[in-house]
Amino acid sequence: RLQKKGLCKILLTTLLLSAIMPLLRAAARIGAVASTAPRGATRSCVRKISQATADKYKVIDHEYDAVVVGAGGAGLRAAFGLANQGFKTACVTKLFPTRSHTVAAQGGINAALGNMTEDDWRWHMYDTVKGSDWLGDQDAIHYMCKEAPRTVIELEHYGVPFSRTDEGKIYQRAFGGQSLHYGKGGQAYRCACAADRTGHAMLHTLYGQAVRHDTEFFIEYFALDLIMDDAGDCVGIMALCMEDGSLHRFKCKNTVIATGGYGRAWWSATSAHTCTGDGNAMVARAGLPLQDLEFVQFHPTGIYGAGCLITEGARGEGGILRNSEGERFMERYAPTAKDLASRDVVSRSMTMEINEGRGCGPNKDHVYLYLNHLPPEVLAERLPGISETAAIFAGVDVTKEPIPVLPTVHYNMGGIPTNRYGEVIRPTASDPDAIVGGLFAAGEASCSSVHGANRLGANSLLDIVVFGRAAALRIGEIAKPGASPAPPTPPTPLRSPRRPPTLKPEPAYLSCVKVSLKGLRLFGLVATRSRTCPRARARRPSPTLIFCAPMRARSRPPRSATSCRR
Repeated sequence: RLQKKGLCKILLTTLLLSAIMPLLRAAARIGAVASTAPRGATRSCVRKISQATADKYKVIDHEYDAVVVGAGGAGLRAAFGLANQGFKTACVTKLFPTRSHTVAAQGGINAALGNMTEDDWRWHMYDTVKGSDWLGDQDAIHYMCKEAPRTVIELEHYGVPFSRTDEGKIYQRAFGGQSLHYGKGGQAYRCACAADRTGHAMLHTLYGQAVRHDTEFFIEYFALDLIMDDAGDCVGIMALCMEDGSLHRFKCKNTVIATGGYGRAWWSATSAHTCTGDGNAMVARAGLPLQDLEFVQFHPTGIYGAGCLITEGARGEGGILRNSEGERFMERYAPTAKDLASRDVVSRSMTMEINEGRGCGPNKDHVYLYLNHLPPEVLAERLPGISETAAIFAGVDVTKEPIPVLPTVHYNMGGIPTNRYGEVIRPTASDPDAIVGGLFAAGEASCSSVHGANRLGANSLLDIVVFGRAAALRIGEIAKPGASPAPPTPPTPLRSPRRPPTLKPEPAYLSCVKVSLKGLRLFGLVATRSRTCPRARARRPSPTLIFCAPMRARSRPPRSATSCRR
Protein backbone atom coordinates (compact mmCIF):
# COMPACT_ATOMS: atom_id res chain seq x y z
CA ARG A 1 0.00 0.00 0.00
CA LEU A 2 2.83 2.41 0.86
CA GLN A 3 4.61 1.57 -2.39
CA LYS A 4 1.44 2.32 -4.37
CA LYS A 5 1.08 5.68 -2.60
CA GLY A 6 4.71 6.51 -3.37
CA LEU A 7 4.28 5.64 -7.04
CA CYS A 8 1.15 7.78 -7.24
CA LYS A 9 3.00 10.77 -5.78
CA ILE A 10 5.86 10.33 -8.23
CA LEU A 11 3.44 10.10 -11.16
CA LEU A 12 1.51 13.18 -10.04
CA THR A 13 4.73 15.16 -9.55
CA THR A 14 5.96 14.14 -12.99
CA LEU A 15 2.70 15.17 -14.62
CA LEU A 16 2.69 18.53 -12.85
CA LEU A 17 6.29 19.25 -13.81
CA SER A 18 5.64 18.29 -17.43
CA ALA A 19 2.74 20.76 -17.49
CA ILE A 20 4.51 23.59 -15.65
CA MET A 21 7.98 23.48 -17.26
CA PRO A 22 6.85 24.75 -20.71
CA LEU A 23 5.12 27.64 -18.99
CA LEU A 24 8.23 28.45 -16.96
CA ARG A 25 10.41 28.33 -20.07
CA ALA A 26 7.98 30.63 -21.92
CA ALA A 27 7.96 33.05 -18.99
CA ALA A 28 11.76 33.04 -18.92
CA ARG A 29 11.90 33.84 -22.64
CA ILE A 30 9.37 36.66 -22.26
CA GLY A 31 11.21 38.12 -19.27
CA ALA A 32 14.54 37.97 -21.06
CA VAL A 33 13.23 39.66 -24.20
CA ALA A 34 10.82 42.18 -22.68
CA SER A 35 13.04 43.34 -19.84
CA THR A 36 13.31 47.12 -19.72
CA ALA A 37 16.64 48.59 -20.75
CA PRO A 38 18.30 50.91 -18.25
CA ARG A 39 18.56 54.66 -18.76
CA GLY A 40 21.17 55.54 -21.33
CA ALA A 41 20.67 52.29 -23.25
CA THR A 42 22.61 52.40 -26.50
CA ARG A 43 21.12 52.15 -29.95
CA SER A 44 22.67 48.69 -30.31
CA CYS A 45 20.69 47.57 -27.27
CA VAL A 46 17.54 48.95 -28.88
CA ARG A 47 18.28 47.06 -32.08
CA LYS A 48 18.74 43.80 -30.19
CA ILE A 49 15.37 44.25 -28.52
CA SER A 50 13.79 45.25 -31.83
CA GLN A 51 15.25 42.24 -33.62
CA ALA A 52 13.95 39.94 -30.90
CA THR A 53 10.56 41.59 -31.24
CA ALA A 54 10.57 41.19 -35.03
CA ASP A 55 11.53 37.53 -34.72
CA LYS A 56 8.57 36.82 -32.46
CA TYR A 57 5.70 38.22 -34.48
CA LYS A 58 4.95 39.73 -37.85
CA VAL A 59 5.29 43.47 -38.41
CA ILE A 60 3.26 44.85 -41.32
CA ASP A 61 4.99 47.67 -43.20
CA HIS A 62 3.36 50.71 -44.81
CA GLU A 63 5.01 53.55 -46.70
CA TYR A 64 3.57 57.06 -47.10
CA ASP A 65 4.70 60.58 -47.87
CA ALA A 66 3.15 61.74 -44.59
CA VAL A 67 1.45 60.16 -41.59
CA VAL A 68 -0.90 62.08 -39.30
CA VAL A 69 -1.48 60.60 -35.83
CA GLY A 70 -4.91 61.64 -34.57
CA ALA A 71 -8.15 62.53 -36.36
CA GLY A 72 -9.48 65.48 -34.40
CA GLY A 73 -9.72 68.97 -35.86
CA ALA A 74 -5.95 69.51 -36.10
CA GLY A 75 -5.25 66.04 -37.49
CA LEU A 76 -7.97 66.18 -40.14
CA ARG A 77 -7.00 69.70 -41.24
CA ALA A 78 -3.38 68.62 -41.59
CA ALA A 79 -4.36 65.37 -43.33
CA PHE A 80 -6.50 66.81 -46.10
CA GLY A 81 -4.15 69.79 -46.42
CA LEU A 82 -1.39 67.32 -47.26
CA ALA A 83 -3.57 65.15 -49.50
CA ASN A 84 -4.71 68.24 -51.38
CA GLN A 85 -1.06 68.98 -52.23
CA GLY A 86 -0.60 65.52 -53.70
CA PHE A 87 1.04 63.79 -50.74
CA LYS A 88 0.14 60.16 -50.14
CA THR A 89 -1.25 60.63 -46.64
CA ALA A 90 -2.27 58.21 -43.91
CA CYS A 91 -4.28 59.20 -40.84
CA VAL A 92 -3.78 56.81 -37.90
CA THR A 93 -6.45 57.12 -35.21
CA LYS A 94 -7.55 55.05 -32.21
CA LEU A 95 -11.15 56.28 -32.72
CA PHE A 96 -13.50 56.74 -35.61
CA PRO A 97 -12.67 60.33 -36.68
CA THR A 98 -16.03 61.87 -35.79
CA ARG A 99 -15.71 60.52 -32.24
CA SER A 100 -12.55 62.56 -31.61
CA HIS A 101 -12.79 65.04 -28.75
CA THR A 102 -13.13 68.07 -31.06
CA VAL A 103 -16.74 66.95 -31.44
CA ALA A 104 -17.38 68.05 -27.83
CA ALA A 105 -16.32 71.69 -28.38
CA GLN A 106 -19.37 73.85 -27.78
CA GLY A 107 -18.77 77.58 -27.74
CA GLY A 108 -17.26 78.57 -31.07
CA ILE A 109 -14.16 79.83 -32.87
CA ASN A 110 -12.71 83.33 -32.48
CA ALA A 111 -12.13 85.62 -35.45
CA ALA A 112 -12.25 89.39 -35.82
CA LEU A 113 -14.92 89.36 -38.55
CA GLY A 114 -16.71 92.44 -37.25
CA ASN A 115 -20.19 91.06 -37.96
CA MET A 116 -21.74 92.26 -34.68
CA THR A 117 -19.56 95.27 -33.82
CA GLU A 118 -16.42 96.76 -35.28
CA ASP A 119 -13.40 94.53 -34.68
CA ASP A 120 -9.73 94.14 -35.57
CA TRP A 121 -7.36 91.16 -35.42
CA ARG A 122 -4.90 93.33 -33.48
CA TRP A 123 -7.46 93.70 -30.67
CA HIS A 124 -7.88 89.93 -30.74
CA MET A 125 -4.11 89.55 -30.47
CA TYR A 126 -3.96 91.94 -27.51
CA ASP A 127 -6.66 89.99 -25.67
CA THR A 128 -4.86 86.70 -26.36
CA VAL A 129 -1.51 88.02 -25.09
CA LYS A 130 -3.14 89.53 -22.00
CA GLY A 131 -5.16 86.37 -21.36
CA SER A 132 -1.97 84.29 -21.57
CA ASP A 133 -0.72 86.20 -18.51
CA TRP A 134 1.79 87.81 -20.88
CA LEU A 135 3.56 84.46 -21.31
CA GLY A 136 2.35 83.67 -24.84
CA ASP A 137 4.68 83.65 -27.84
CA GLN A 138 3.68 86.90 -29.52
CA ASP A 139 4.97 85.88 -32.96
CA ALA A 140 2.77 82.77 -32.93
CA ILE A 141 -0.19 84.75 -31.53
CA HIS A 142 0.27 87.38 -34.26
CA TYR A 143 0.12 84.65 -36.91
CA MET A 144 -2.92 82.91 -35.41
CA CYS A 145 -5.04 86.03 -34.91
CA LYS A 146 -4.21 87.49 -38.32
CA GLU A 147 -5.14 84.19 -40.01
CA ALA A 148 -8.37 83.84 -38.00
CA PRO A 149 -10.84 85.69 -40.30
CA ARG A 150 -9.61 83.84 -43.39
CA THR A 151 -9.77 80.54 -41.49
CA VAL A 152 -13.42 81.00 -40.50
CA ILE A 153 -14.41 82.00 -44.04
CA GLU A 154 -12.56 78.92 -45.31
CA LEU A 155 -14.51 76.72 -42.88
CA GLU A 156 -17.74 78.32 -44.09
CA HIS A 157 -16.80 77.49 -47.68
CA TYR A 158 -16.07 73.88 -46.66
CA GLY A 159 -19.62 73.67 -45.31
CA VAL A 160 -19.62 74.41 -41.57
CA PRO A 161 -23.23 75.51 -40.81
CA PHE A 162 -22.53 78.61 -38.73
CA SER A 163 -25.43 80.33 -36.98
CA ARG A 164 -26.61 83.48 -38.77
CA THR A 165 -27.71 87.00 -37.98
CA ASP A 166 -30.93 88.41 -39.43
CA GLU A 167 -28.80 89.90 -42.22
CA GLY A 168 -27.36 86.50 -43.09
CA LYS A 169 -23.89 87.12 -41.66
CA ILE A 170 -22.10 84.63 -39.40
CA TYR A 171 -23.43 85.13 -35.88
CA GLN A 172 -20.80 85.96 -33.25
CA ARG A 173 -21.33 85.79 -29.49
CA ALA A 174 -19.50 87.35 -26.57
CA PHE A 175 -16.85 85.31 -24.79
CA GLY A 176 -14.73 85.87 -21.71
CA GLY A 177 -11.57 87.96 -21.81
CA GLN A 178 -12.34 89.63 -25.15
CA SER A 179 -12.53 93.35 -25.70
CA LEU A 180 -12.44 96.15 -28.26
CA HIS A 181 -9.81 98.86 -28.71
CA TYR A 182 -7.11 97.08 -26.70
CA GLY A 183 -9.29 96.63 -23.64
CA LYS A 184 -10.74 100.15 -23.65
CA GLY A 185 -13.81 99.71 -25.86
CA GLY A 186 -16.06 97.28 -24.00
CA GLN A 187 -17.06 93.70 -24.72
CA ALA A 188 -16.15 92.16 -28.08
CA TYR A 189 -18.49 89.81 -29.98
CA ARG A 190 -15.87 87.69 -31.71
CA CYS A 191 -16.88 84.05 -31.29
CA ALA A 192 -18.37 82.54 -34.47
CA CYS A 193 -20.54 79.56 -33.59
CA ALA A 194 -22.89 76.87 -34.82
CA ALA A 195 -25.39 77.08 -31.94
CA ASP A 196 -23.63 75.30 -29.06
CA ARG A 197 -22.34 72.43 -31.20
CA THR A 198 -19.56 74.17 -33.11
CA GLY A 199 -17.00 71.39 -32.66
CA HIS A 200 -19.51 68.80 -33.88
CA ALA A 201 -20.20 70.81 -37.03
CA MET A 202 -16.51 71.47 -37.67
CA LEU A 203 -15.34 67.89 -37.14
CA HIS A 204 -17.90 66.36 -39.48
CA THR A 205 -17.09 68.97 -42.12
CA LEU A 206 -13.33 68.41 -41.86
CA TYR A 207 -13.79 64.64 -42.00
CA GLY A 208 -15.82 65.06 -45.18
CA GLN A 209 -13.01 67.11 -46.70
CA ALA A 210 -10.42 64.50 -45.71
CA VAL A 211 -12.45 61.73 -47.38
CA ARG A 212 -12.98 63.93 -50.43
CA HIS A 213 -9.21 64.39 -50.82
CA ASP A 214 -8.54 60.62 -50.59
CA THR A 215 -6.83 60.56 -47.22
CA GLU A 216 -6.26 56.93 -46.19
CA PHE A 217 -7.56 56.19 -42.70
CA PHE A 218 -6.30 53.52 -40.31
CA ILE A 219 -9.14 53.52 -37.79
CA GLU A 220 -8.75 51.91 -34.37
CA TYR A 221 -4.97 51.78 -34.65
CA PHE A 222 -3.19 52.71 -31.42
CA ALA A 223 0.04 54.68 -32.06
CA LEU A 224 2.81 53.26 -29.87
CA ASP A 225 6.09 55.03 -30.61
CA LEU A 226 8.02 57.25 -32.96
CA ILE A 227 10.68 55.67 -35.17
CA MET A 228 13.85 57.76 -34.98
CA ASP A 229 16.98 57.30 -37.10
CA ASP A 230 20.57 57.68 -35.95
CA ALA A 231 20.56 61.37 -36.92
CA GLY A 232 17.69 62.02 -34.52
CA ASP A 233 15.09 62.58 -37.25
CA CYS A 234 11.64 61.01 -37.21
CA VAL A 235 11.05 58.50 -40.01
CA GLY A 236 7.69 57.05 -39.00
CA ILE A 237 5.67 55.45 -36.23
CA MET A 238 4.77 52.06 -34.80
CA ALA A 239 1.08 51.29 -34.27
CA LEU A 240 -1.05 48.46 -32.91
CA CYS A 241 -4.19 47.35 -34.72
CA MET A 242 -6.81 47.16 -31.98
CA GLU A 243 -8.95 44.70 -33.94
CA ASP A 244 -6.48 41.82 -34.28
CA GLY A 245 -3.41 42.83 -32.24
CA SER A 246 -1.08 43.07 -35.24
CA LEU A 247 1.84 45.52 -35.26
CA HIS A 248 2.20 48.03 -38.08
CA ARG A 249 5.25 50.07 -39.03
CA PHE A 250 4.48 53.29 -40.92
CA LYS A 251 7.50 54.66 -42.77
CA CYS A 252 7.33 58.28 -43.89
CA LYS A 253 9.39 61.43 -44.22
CA ASN A 254 6.90 63.58 -42.34
CA THR A 255 4.94 62.71 -39.20
CA VAL A 256 2.31 65.01 -37.67
CA ILE A 257 1.32 64.40 -34.03
CA ALA A 258 -2.24 65.60 -33.36
CA THR A 259 -3.33 63.35 -30.51
CA GLY A 260 -4.98 65.95 -28.27
CA GLY A 261 -4.45 66.69 -24.60
CA TYR A 262 -3.97 64.70 -21.41
CA GLY A 263 -6.97 65.87 -19.41
CA ARG A 264 -7.65 62.37 -18.11
CA ALA A 265 -4.51 62.58 -16.00
CA TRP A 266 -6.96 64.25 -13.56
CA TRP A 267 -9.82 62.53 -11.80
CA SER A 268 -12.45 65.06 -12.91
CA ALA A 269 -12.16 66.67 -16.32
CA THR A 270 -14.32 67.90 -19.17
CA SER A 271 -12.15 65.79 -21.49
CA ALA A 272 -13.32 62.49 -22.92
CA HIS A 273 -11.77 59.31 -21.55
CA THR A 274 -9.76 59.09 -24.77
CA CYS A 275 -7.70 62.19 -23.90
CA THR A 276 -4.72 60.31 -22.51
CA GLY A 277 -1.73 62.24 -23.86
CA ASP A 278 -0.59 59.50 -26.24
CA GLY A 279 1.42 61.81 -28.50
CA ASN A 280 3.12 63.53 -25.58
CA ALA A 281 4.15 60.14 -24.18
CA MET A 282 5.50 59.03 -27.58
CA VAL A 283 7.63 62.15 -27.82
CA ALA A 284 8.89 61.79 -24.24
CA ARG A 285 9.87 58.16 -24.82
CA ALA A 286 11.83 59.27 -27.87
CA GLY A 287 13.93 61.47 -25.59
CA LEU A 288 12.47 64.76 -26.87
CA PRO A 289 11.39 67.63 -24.59
CA LEU A 290 7.90 68.63 -23.53
CA GLN A 291 7.08 72.20 -22.59
CA ASP A 292 4.85 74.02 -20.07
CA LEU A 293 3.09 70.88 -18.83
CA GLU A 294 2.21 72.70 -15.61
CA PHE A 295 -0.11 75.09 -17.47
CA VAL A 296 -3.47 73.35 -17.07
CA GLN A 297 -6.70 75.31 -17.46
CA PHE A 298 -9.69 74.83 -15.19
CA HIS A 299 -12.97 75.72 -16.90
CA PRO A 300 -15.24 77.64 -14.50
CA THR A 301 -18.43 75.78 -15.38
CA GLY A 302 -18.24 72.01 -15.27
CA ILE A 303 -21.44 70.34 -14.04
CA TYR A 304 -21.05 69.61 -10.34
CA GLY A 305 -20.40 65.92 -9.77
CA ALA A 306 -20.24 64.94 -13.45
CA GLY A 307 -17.58 67.31 -14.77
CA CYS A 308 -19.40 67.76 -18.09
CA LEU A 309 -18.76 71.09 -19.78
CA ILE A 310 -21.21 73.96 -19.75
CA THR A 311 -19.89 76.23 -22.46
CA GLU A 312 -18.71 79.75 -21.77
CA GLY A 313 -21.21 80.67 -24.46
CA ALA A 314 -23.93 80.19 -21.83
CA ARG A 315 -22.52 83.22 -20.00
CA GLY A 316 -21.93 84.93 -23.34
CA GLU A 317 -25.66 84.67 -24.02
CA GLY A 318 -26.44 86.21 -20.62
CA GLY A 319 -25.92 83.49 -18.00
CA ILE A 320 -25.10 84.67 -14.45
CA LEU A 321 -23.09 83.03 -11.66
CA ARG A 322 -24.50 83.40 -8.14
CA ASN A 323 -23.43 82.17 -4.70
CA SER A 324 -25.59 80.77 -1.89
CA GLU A 325 -26.65 84.30 -0.93
CA GLY A 326 -28.00 84.95 -4.43
CA GLU A 327 -25.24 87.49 -5.06
CA ARG A 328 -23.78 87.98 -8.53
CA PHE A 329 -20.32 87.71 -7.00
CA MET A 330 -18.30 88.31 -10.18
CA GLU A 331 -19.23 91.99 -9.91
CA ARG A 332 -16.85 92.15 -6.94
CA TYR A 333 -13.95 90.32 -8.60
CA ALA A 334 -14.21 91.75 -12.14
CA PRO A 335 -16.44 94.87 -12.07
CA THR A 336 -16.13 95.48 -15.82
CA ALA A 337 -16.16 92.02 -17.41
CA LYS A 338 -18.19 90.39 -14.60
CA ASP A 339 -19.16 86.83 -15.61
CA LEU A 340 -17.20 87.18 -18.85
CA ALA A 341 -13.81 87.69 -17.24
CA SER A 342 -11.11 85.30 -18.44
CA ARG A 343 -11.40 81.71 -17.30
CA ASP A 344 -8.59 81.80 -14.77
CA VAL A 345 -10.17 84.82 -13.05
CA VAL A 346 -13.65 83.26 -12.92
CA SER A 347 -12.33 79.89 -11.71
CA ARG A 348 -10.32 81.47 -8.89
CA SER A 349 -13.25 83.70 -7.93
CA MET A 350 -15.59 80.71 -7.68
CA THR A 351 -13.04 78.83 -5.58
CA MET A 352 -12.65 81.79 -3.22
CA GLU A 353 -16.42 82.05 -2.77
CA ILE A 354 -16.61 78.35 -1.89
CA ASN A 355 -13.62 78.53 0.46
CA GLU A 356 -15.17 81.49 2.28
CA GLY A 357 -18.39 79.57 2.95
CA ARG A 358 -20.65 81.06 0.29
CA GLY A 359 -20.94 77.90 -1.79
CA CYS A 360 -24.27 76.29 -2.63
CA GLY A 361 -25.76 72.91 -1.80
CA PRO A 362 -25.69 70.88 1.43
CA ASN A 363 -21.89 70.83 1.45
CA LYS A 364 -21.50 74.39 0.15
CA ASP A 365 -19.05 73.11 -2.47
CA HIS A 366 -20.32 74.61 -5.74
CA VAL A 367 -22.10 77.68 -7.14
CA TYR A 368 -25.09 78.16 -9.44
CA LEU A 369 -25.24 79.23 -13.08
CA TYR A 370 -28.58 80.90 -13.82
CA LEU A 371 -30.06 80.77 -17.32
CA ASN A 372 -33.75 80.79 -16.36
CA HIS A 373 -34.03 84.56 -16.84
CA LEU A 374 -33.35 84.12 -20.58
CA PRO A 375 -36.29 83.62 -22.97
CA PRO A 376 -36.94 79.91 -23.68
CA GLU A 377 -36.76 80.58 -27.42
CA VAL A 378 -33.21 81.98 -27.03
CA LEU A 379 -32.16 78.89 -25.08
CA ALA A 380 -33.70 76.63 -27.72
CA GLU A 381 -31.99 78.47 -30.59
CA ARG A 382 -28.59 79.35 -29.12
CA LEU A 383 -28.03 76.72 -26.38
CA PRO A 384 -29.97 73.56 -27.28
CA GLY A 385 -27.15 71.21 -26.32
CA ILE A 386 -26.64 72.87 -22.94
CA SER A 387 -30.31 72.48 -22.09
CA GLU A 388 -30.09 68.77 -22.91
CA THR A 389 -26.78 68.24 -21.07
CA ALA A 390 -28.06 69.97 -17.92
CA ALA A 391 -31.20 67.83 -17.94
CA ILE A 392 -29.24 64.58 -18.32
CA PHE A 393 -26.26 65.16 -16.03
CA ALA A 394 -27.62 67.65 -13.47
CA GLY A 395 -31.33 66.80 -13.61
CA VAL A 396 -32.38 70.43 -13.99
CA ASP A 397 -34.66 72.29 -16.38
CA VAL A 398 -32.61 75.34 -17.35
CA THR A 399 -35.77 77.35 -18.07
CA LYS A 400 -36.76 77.02 -14.39
CA GLU A 401 -33.71 76.04 -12.31
CA PRO A 402 -30.02 77.00 -12.01
CA ILE A 403 -27.22 74.59 -12.97
CA PRO A 404 -24.80 73.54 -10.18
CA VAL A 405 -21.27 74.18 -11.48
CA LEU A 406 -17.68 73.86 -10.28
CA PRO A 407 -14.25 74.60 -11.89
CA THR A 408 -13.07 71.48 -13.73
CA VAL A 409 -9.87 70.55 -15.60
CA HIS A 410 -10.46 71.53 -19.21
CA TYR A 411 -7.40 72.22 -21.37
CA ASN A 412 -3.64 71.68 -21.51
CA MET A 413 -1.65 74.68 -22.69
CA GLY A 414 1.62 72.73 -22.59
CA GLY A 415 2.74 69.92 -24.83
CA ILE A 416 5.20 69.23 -27.63
CA PRO A 417 7.18 72.44 -28.30
CA THR A 418 6.70 73.75 -31.85
CA ASN A 419 7.29 76.89 -33.87
CA ARG A 420 4.48 78.59 -35.77
CA TYR A 421 4.97 76.22 -38.71
CA GLY A 422 4.20 73.21 -36.53
CA GLU A 423 7.80 71.95 -36.59
CA VAL A 424 8.81 70.22 -33.35
CA ILE A 425 11.62 71.99 -31.52
CA ARG A 426 14.57 70.32 -29.79
CA PRO A 427 16.63 73.14 -28.21
CA THR A 428 20.40 72.81 -28.10
CA ALA A 429 23.07 74.88 -26.38
CA SER A 430 23.90 76.64 -29.64
CA ASP A 431 20.41 76.82 -31.16
CA PRO A 432 17.33 77.17 -28.93
CA ASP A 433 15.09 76.87 -32.00
CA ALA A 434 16.64 73.72 -33.51
CA ILE A 435 14.00 71.45 -35.04
CA VAL A 436 13.50 67.69 -35.22
CA GLY A 437 13.60 66.63 -38.85
CA GLY A 438 10.40 65.06 -40.14
CA LEU A 439 8.35 65.67 -36.98
CA PHE A 440 5.44 68.10 -36.63
CA ALA A 441 2.72 68.65 -34.04
CA ALA A 442 -0.56 70.57 -33.99
CA GLY A 443 -3.55 71.10 -31.74
CA GLU A 444 -3.71 70.50 -28.00
CA ALA A 445 -0.86 67.97 -28.19
CA SER A 446 1.48 70.78 -29.27
CA CYS A 447 2.74 73.88 -27.52
CA SER A 448 3.40 76.78 -29.85
CA SER A 449 2.75 78.99 -26.80
CA VAL A 450 -0.19 80.82 -28.36
CA HIS A 451 -2.08 80.31 -25.09
CA GLY A 452 0.74 81.00 -22.63
CA ALA A 453 -0.46 80.25 -19.11
CA ASN A 454 -4.18 80.59 -19.91
CA ARG A 455 -6.21 80.03 -23.06
CA LEU A 456 -9.01 82.38 -24.05
CA GLY A 457 -12.32 80.66 -24.69
CA ALA A 458 -12.90 79.82 -28.39
CA ASN A 459 -9.19 80.11 -29.25
CA SER A 460 -8.75 76.32 -29.16
CA LEU A 461 -10.79 75.60 -32.30
CA LEU A 462 -8.92 78.42 -33.99
CA ASP A 463 -5.59 76.95 -32.85
CA ILE A 464 -6.26 73.46 -34.23
CA VAL A 465 -7.37 74.67 -37.66
CA VAL A 466 -4.71 77.37 -38.11
CA PHE A 467 -1.76 75.23 -37.03
CA GLY A 468 -3.04 72.02 -38.62
CA ARG A 469 -3.10 73.94 -41.88
CA ALA A 470 0.30 75.54 -41.14
CA ALA A 471 1.93 72.13 -40.64
CA ALA A 472 0.53 70.88 -43.96
CA LEU A 473 1.75 73.99 -45.79
CA ARG A 474 5.20 73.72 -44.22
CA ILE A 475 5.56 70.10 -45.31
CA GLY A 476 4.54 71.20 -48.80
CA GLU A 477 7.38 73.73 -48.78
CA ILE A 478 10.15 71.38 -47.64
CA ALA A 479 9.14 68.06 -49.22
CA LYS A 480 7.85 66.71 -52.51
CA PRO A 481 5.08 64.14 -53.03
CA GLY A 482 6.33 60.69 -53.92
CA ALA A 483 9.78 61.03 -52.38
CA SER A 484 10.30 57.72 -50.57
CA PRO A 485 11.93 57.80 -47.16
CA ALA A 486 15.53 56.63 -47.36
CA PRO A 487 16.07 53.39 -45.41
CA PRO A 488 18.06 54.22 -42.30
CA THR A 489 21.49 52.66 -41.92
CA PRO A 490 21.85 50.72 -39.70
CA PRO A 491 18.18 49.57 -39.62
CA THR A 492 15.82 51.73 -37.62
CA PRO A 493 14.73 50.15 -34.32
CA LEU A 494 11.09 49.12 -34.19
CA ARG A 495 10.57 50.27 -30.62
CA SER A 496 12.22 52.27 -27.91
CA PRO A 497 13.76 50.20 -25.08
CA ARG A 498 11.12 51.51 -22.67
CA ARG A 499 8.36 49.28 -23.96
CA PRO A 500 4.91 49.13 -22.29
CA PRO A 501 4.82 46.03 -20.11
CA THR A 502 1.53 44.98 -21.72
CA LEU A 503 3.26 44.31 -25.05
CA LYS A 504 4.93 40.90 -24.81
CA PRO A 505 6.93 39.55 -27.78
CA GLU A 506 5.07 36.24 -27.84
CA PRO A 507 2.34 35.45 -30.43
CA ALA A 508 -0.05 34.09 -27.81
CA TYR A 509 -0.03 37.44 -26.02
CA LEU A 510 -1.03 39.46 -29.08
CA SER A 511 -4.63 38.39 -29.50
CA CYS A 512 -7.15 41.21 -29.28
CA VAL A 513 -8.43 39.63 -26.06
CA LYS A 514 -5.04 39.56 -24.31
CA VAL A 515 -3.63 42.98 -25.19
CA SER A 516 -4.61 45.48 -22.52
CA LEU A 517 -5.51 48.74 -24.25
CA LYS A 518 -6.31 50.19 -20.86
CA GLY A 519 -2.71 49.50 -19.94
CA LEU A 520 -1.46 51.30 -23.05
CA ARG A 521 -3.56 54.37 -22.24
CA LEU A 522 -2.33 54.32 -18.65
CA PHE A 523 1.25 54.10 -19.91
CA GLY A 524 0.71 57.36 -21.80
CA LEU A 525 -0.94 59.07 -18.84
CA VAL A 526 1.83 58.10 -16.43
CA ALA A 527 4.48 59.33 -18.85
CA THR A 528 2.73 62.69 -19.13
CA ARG A 529 1.65 63.19 -15.54
CA SER A 530 5.08 62.30 -14.16
CA ARG A 531 6.37 65.39 -15.96
CA THR A 532 3.49 67.74 -15.12
CA CYS A 533 3.61 67.75 -11.32
CA PRO A 534 7.38 68.38 -10.92
CA ARG A 535 7.18 71.31 -13.36
CA ALA A 536 4.30 72.88 -11.40
CA ARG A 537 6.27 72.60 -8.17
CA ALA A 538 9.42 73.99 -9.80
CA ARG A 539 7.72 77.16 -11.09
CA ARG A 540 7.19 79.16 -7.89
CA PRO A 541 5.82 81.75 -7.61
CA SER A 542 3.68 80.61 -10.48
CA PRO A 543 1.09 82.14 -12.82
CA THR A 544 -0.07 78.71 -13.90
CA LEU A 545 -3.68 77.66 -13.67
CA ILE A 546 -2.64 74.95 -11.26
CA PHE A 547 -2.73 77.99 -9.06
CA CYS A 548 0.26 78.67 -6.82
CA ALA A 549 0.01 81.95 -4.88
CA PRO A 550 1.38 84.55 -4.50
CA MET A 551 1.77 85.40 -8.17
CA ARG A 552 4.72 87.67 -8.82
CA ALA A 553 6.77 86.10 -11.61
CA ARG A 554 5.58 87.16 -15.05
CA SER A 555 8.66 86.78 -17.25
CA ARG A 556 8.96 83.68 -19.42
CA PRO A 557 12.24 81.82 -18.88
CA PRO A 558 14.12 80.51 -21.91
CA ARG A 559 12.38 77.70 -23.78
CA SER A 560 14.94 75.17 -22.53
CA ALA A 561 14.16 76.14 -18.94
CA THR A 562 10.48 75.29 -19.33
CA SER A 563 11.03 71.98 -21.07
CA CYS A 564 10.92 68.51 -19.55
CA ARG A 565 13.18 65.75 -20.80
CA ARG A 566 13.53 62.13 -19.80
